[in-house]
Amino acid sequence: MKDNTSRQYVSDYTGQDESVPVFVSFAIEQYKHHKGIPGSEAMHILSEAGVLEHLVEYYDVMHQQSAEWLMEEIDAIVERHSNRENQH
Repeated sequence: MKDNTSRQYVSDYTGQDESVPVFVSFAIEQYKHHKGIPGSEAMHILSEAGVLEHLVEYYDVMHQQSAEWLMEEIDAIVERHSNRENQH
């Protein structure tokens, strides 16, 4: 079964400022390389943890940071999500 998360994400932002989806795509690619995982797995992890929405919501601040800082921030979000999931 194919993950439709990326398709839904793209359709949600069509016609708006193109820099937001470009930044999110950059973050996904960086995370994929950072973790050494396939893009589909990175997309699934980031989607499940709410990272994509976080990147959009805080775009104005986050896109100005370094790639290293961004990976640290994403790792922290994913870890918090994982900890919440393990508590339930």
